[in-house]
Amino acid sequence: MKPLAEMSREDARAVRGILCDIDETLTTRGQLTADAFSALGRLRNGGFLTIPITGRPAGWCDHIARMWPVDAVVGENGAFYFRYDRVKRKLEKRFRDSVETRAANRVRLLAVRDRILASVPGAAVASDQLYREADLAIDYCEDVPRLPEAAVDQIAAIMRAAGMTAKVSSIHVNGWFGDYDKLGMTRLLLRERFETDLDGERARFVFVGDSPNDEPMFSFFPNAIGVANIHAFAARLEHSPAFVTRAESGAGFVELAEFLLAARGSGG
Repeated sequence: MKPLAEMSREDARAVRGILCDIDETLTTRGQLTADAFSALGRLRNGGFLTIPITGRPAGWCDHIARMWPVDAVVGENGAFYFRYDRVKRKLEKRFRDSVETRAANRVRLLAVRDRILASVPGAAVASDQLYREADLAIDYCEDVPRLPEAAVDQIAAIMRAAGMTAKVSSIHVNGWFGDYDKLGMTRLLLRERFETDLDGERARFVFVGDSPNDEPMFSFFPNAIGVANIHAFAARLEHSPAFVTRAESGAGFVELAEFLLAARGSGG
């Protein structure tokens, strides 16, 4: 991973949109700082598309799409996208799976949840689980004492043994039935709502993240960026981002925003 400052000015000036993880990328130790939120707003006001790509639940994403300075949001690791039409004042929702499939899968998730809680001491259901539509989130360090890596691996292994896709974020192990991911839903969002072929435009977007569940994005975008705390997951990454910020978490996001705004000549 190269320092962000080594991204060429030509590549930085060509960027049209910023796709960003939320937990410990936009936030810092679980808090959304005023500086990071302001940076998100400055990017959007500067003419960039701003789209959070997160593992957080549908309930949060409803709020984010409506209230934040963003153009849309992809949630639950690619289970859906939400976009708020500010002209029609209407929230548009696009799920990967049907209502019936999601309902059936939630029943299946309960059995996996119980297996994990019985097998991994200290693990807990994530506090935001009630607001989820499609996945199971197991907390390994957000509201519980941090579990050892072996326990995190065990949680993921139980999910995979049940036929689920499992991804490790900076706070949760997320699991779901289906082969979708953050990248696939981002591609669909940009095609359906922004008339953009992401495969042909990947150099005009940057993704910034911090953990292994961001790997589909890291491997796809030539100018993908990790905030500095990505180094904590180096041993778990098969695909690393091309660049890394000096600062961690939300301060790293602010660093990226200032870099892109300066390259465009929009201040920062």
